[in-house]
Amino acid sequence: MAFQLHDNIQFVPGVGPKRAKLLNKLGVKTVKDLLFYFPRDYLNKISDKRIADLKINDIASVKGRITDFNTKESRFQKQQFRVFISDGTGYLTLMWFRPSPWLIKQFEVGKEIYILGKIQYYYNKLCMIHPDFEIRQLADKEKKSFWVEQDILPLYHLTEGISNKVLRKIIRTVLSQDLFLDETIPTYIRDSKQLMPLNEALHKIHIPDSNEDMAASRKRFVFEELFFLELMLARKKVNWHKASGYSMDLKKTYTTKLKKALPFTLTNAQKRVLNEIVEDMKSSHQMNRLLQGDVGSGKTIISIFAMLLAIENDFQAAIMAPTEILATQHYFSLKEFLENFGLRVELLLGGVYAGKEETKAAIESGDVNIVIGTHSLIQKDVNFHKLGMVVIDEQHRFGVMQRLTLTQKGQTPDKLIMSATPIPRSLALTVYGDLDVSIIDELPPYKKEIYTNWISSDKKSQVYDFIKKQLNGGRQVYIVCPLVEESEKSIRQLADATNTYKELQETVFSKFNVGLLHGRMSNQEKDEIMHAFKEHKIDVLVSTTVIEVGIDVPNATIMMIEHAERFGLSQLHQLRGRVGRGAHKSYCVLVVYEPISEEAMIRLNTLKETNDGFRISEVDLELRGPGEFFGTKQSGLPAFRIANIVRDRPILEDARKLAFEIIQNDYNLDDEVNRELKEKYKKYYLKREKLFSY
Repeated sequence: MAFQLHDNIQFVPGVGPKRAKLLNKLGVKTVKDLLFYFPRDYLNKISDKRIADLKINDIASVKGRITDFNTKESRFQKQQFRVFISDGTGYLTLMWFRPSPWLIKQFEVGKEIYILGKIQYYYNKLCMIHPDFEIRQLADKEKKSFWVEQDILPLYHLTEGISNKVLRKIIRTVLSQDLFLDETIPTYIRDSKQLMPLNEALHKIHIPDSNEDMAASRKRFVFEELFFLELMLARKKVNWHKASGYSMDLKKTYTTKLKKALPFTLTNAQKRVLNEIVEDMKSSHQMNRLLQGDVGSGKTIISIFAMLLAIENDFQAAIMAPTEILATQHYFSLKEFLENFGLRVELLLGGVYAGKEETKAAIESGDVNIVIGTHSLIQKDVNFHKLGMVVIDEQHRFGVMQRLTLTQKGQTPDKLIMSATPIPRSLALTVYGDLDVSIIDELPPYKKEIYTNWISSDKKSQVYDFIKKQLNGGRQVYIVCPLVEESEKSIRQLADATNTYKELQETVFSKFNVGLLHGRMSNQEKDEIMHAFKEHKIDVLVSTTVIEVGIDVPNATIMMIEHAERFGLSQLHQLRGRVGRGAHKSYCVLVVYEPISEEAMIRLNTLKETNDGFRISEVDLELRGPGEFFGTKQSGLPAFRIANIVRDRPILEDARKLAFEIIQNDYNLDDEVNRELKEKYKKYYLKREKLFSY
């Protein structure tokens, strides 16, 4: 039966309406979708790995024979299914938790099995947990077994009801039709980068004859995916540099006054970054710059200098922060720095409160020089007199349209995007590849390294004893809990802020002042608690993650985080950054509860080993992937079918270099040699270009 690329997948032999619905769940609706549904990995039958040679953390493909299997109950898991295999050199246990009846039926003592997975040590034995596997079936004499035909088996992301064997068979049926797709990468690029032609690569990625086929076909599609993304970024960057902005003069009135008033000296990194920003603002194009820096590196003071430069040139400035706590913190910081400058700084928050309408009127008339706010800044009834500088803090917490809406409140305001979540280079080249990037890679001399360790919950009393010594020495402490109150708890017991506060106030820290802070409090309540803690009227602040950004209390030297195994790596690093902001040695204690997953163990040990936010961000990206690191929808980052920007960074950098060279010389891809590029770009990327990276 002949079929076309855009035909419904239902009409492919072996699919039908029922399987079509399952394939639709995987995003496969047409024949073409199926061809571009790439394998996530491969199981290689031709493996020379012996069980006796396996080591913990190896990712290995192994052949063996099933010797036994059973199910057993465990303390933490409802049911374990274990399969024991041997290859004559040693034994390996395969383990599944809560197995389906279908899975158990697959195994039979004596059958040959091929396995792919990570070697772990569990119950004093080498094992693989939830491995990929194929059980060798006896070849049918009249109909050659698919297993016999193919030595390297592709493994796909699946949904219940669709197995790898079924999916492979359907894909082979489609590939047997020799469907032809138009090439999307010009010959000159394929030749220079040694890339497979499209149709050959599609065949080889699903039915590779060798490891070389796997690598070459994957390289083709990884390069293409990253290359078209970088074409879009290159065009965006050219657009930004073409956009006429405000050319500002460095008049050295407010900026010089601030420099003289600072109680500290800027670091060399801060000076370098400030010079980059000033040069941007003096130029005739619109500034579009990302300012990266670890927690406590001094980004805020740089943004104040930039805003003052705009104000010197008769413009207004705005800071948009993701939370009211952070917006309020910025407001008080600016009021403190600019107390004697004769400038009007206002805070605009959501909701209804006294004086809000007057503040909005003053912003529109130009009486307000700097306005700090949350999403409230992008409301339709908030208008600026002459907005020339926009600062977006912790920008990954805002959606694309929110960032765009604030920028459109002015004509072509300069834009400074700040991130205290250090961004790995590979991610910066994709999410922010069209921006100019400034990095504060030097901490101020007063910023102390934070001693970090994790402990089991049964040793918590030792931490409390240590905290009491610090409190008696005049220091303060944060205790962070993952929930607000007990009613929110999941099946497993979690520490909640409300009950922890009551317990500590009545027992452990009864001699000290204990406070409670969480997101359900009113703005006024939160402000009062924050102020009391800063004024040292509170010794121990029990809080949820609402303190992740925004509170700056130099005298707070200890942070204890309950259920640290439940938090993400970047979030733990952000929380830890609330201490170590003063002259005293600071500590972060991560309290963990059993059982602890392997990934959680990596997070905890990473925090223990380093204070370097950029190193932490690389590990976090490896663990979570780019979509989860910032959120695909939030960042505008396209979801990749096959590329892994951590593993494929060399290809990413190569693709980026070529893309920028091409756009520099042929912005609209009008050259005949770029015909294939233009066709695909117009079809898939031109609309996305308008929303990306605001």
